[in-house]
Amino acid sequence: MTAYFADAALLPAGWARAVRLDVAVDGTLAAVTTGADPAGTERLAGPVVPGVPNLHSHAFQRAMAGLAERAGGAGQDSFWTWRQVMYGFLASLGPEDVQAIAEQLYVEMLKAGYTGVAEFHYLHHAPDGRPYAERAELALRVAAAARTAGIRLTLLPVLYAHGGFGGQPPAEGQRRFVNGVAGLFAIRDAVARAAPDVRLGLALHSLRAVTPEETADALAALDPAAPVHIHIAEQTREVEECLAWSGARPVDWLLDHAPVSERWCLVHATHLSEAETRRLAASGAVAGLCPTTEANLGDGLFPVVEYLAQGGRFGIGSDSHVSVSPIEELRWLEYGQRLTRRARTLLAAPDEPSVGTRLWRDAVEGGARALGISGGLAAGRPADFLVLDVESPALAGRPLDRLLDALVFSGNRTPVRDVAVAGRLVVRDGRHPQEDAIARRYAATVARLAG
Repeated sequence: MTAYFADAALLPAGWARAVRLDVAVDGTLAAVTTGADPAGTERLAGPVVPGVPNLHSHAFQRAMAGLAERAGGAGQDSFWTWRQVMYGFLASLGPEDVQAIAEQLYVEMLKAGYTGVAEFHYLHHAPDGRPYAERAELALRVAAAARTAGIRLTLLPVLYAHGGFGGQPPAEGQRRFVNGVAGLFAIRDAVARAAPDVRLGLALHSLRAVTPEETADALAALDPAAPVHIHIAEQTREVEECLAWSGARPVDWLLDHAPVSERWCLVHATHLSEAETRRLAASGAVAGLCPTTEANLGDGLFPVVEYLAQGGRFGIGSDSHVSVSPIEELRWLEYGQRLTRRARTLLAAPDEPSVGTRLWRDAVEGGARALGISGGLAAGRPADFLVLDVESPALAGRPLDRLLDALVFSGNRTPVRDVAVAGRLVVRDGRHPQEDAIARRYAATVARLAG
């Protein structure tokens, strides 16, 4: 059993002093003891906070960040034109490329403070749309990348069958994504056999990409405890098309026709009516918010103030990876509300006046739920934590009760010193042991793709 000692650690009940963290052989916390003696432990070099789970990632998009920022026509660029750039980017992306990109991304995530990731994996086939000889080839590449980097992975193979509401045929640019339910579960089962360390769930790409019948069939075949994710209500056009197809808004339709519960994560859910906001909060599902990607794509702002006031849960994701920083996601979750409402500290809670602490705590708990695990530093939970660098200018001299405010709202350098996943330090002194070799492979990959 490994044991660590922290002078201070953020536990579910708040900050505690002299904390011993005993890690079991399975990577969970066997015991968390306050007022402890450091004898027989590895002493950590700063305050400890739980790592943030990243609940929404498309790993391959890390290599296209910055490639869709040229205007295609005055006032005409949107999510939908960005999507066409993404389709073109995929034309020559092979299995080795997918793995090299994911390795780089996952190292960046760890160094930034993410300790786990839910990979919303819809890139399944070869560029011509045909399955690889190993049908799960690309999913297994993602799993291998996570293993190399040392990040906790929940893999969500994505059911993507159609190009629009009502079962419209997919476009040519979507051919690498398309599976029926049987084909998707063949991929999922292959990963379960080859990578038993990976937690598995299911993603429904969106209401426009999966019919109600396919949704029902997929859910019937799924372990009833496995996480379920779906993109929903990201764009106003999607809301309008859903209304035309069904007479209902997307979140209303989903809540009326699917068994949405605490194991579900509704990604983006940007455009909600007041009634949908109340219903989503009451469902127990997690809202998967990705503020930097939502800003980059011009999606809009989730009604987070009203949602949290009604007890809603949320987590954060880096999605398209225009930013790979939980700090930036949380900062802009609050800043978006400040800009539109012309007020401050909007996401503090009645029992928690610190905005930074409330955001970090909720992102850990909601993100962990979306990954199918439990979050926070307590016995029986994963030993996933960060050691903060209190010598960083962002944190220097801050008392514990102001530390997370400083972490989220001060400076642009990530003050994370060490990172542990399943009780193993995968980043020490801000360095990942394989980051140089991984960076070289990534650079060669993007150079080839650009050539």
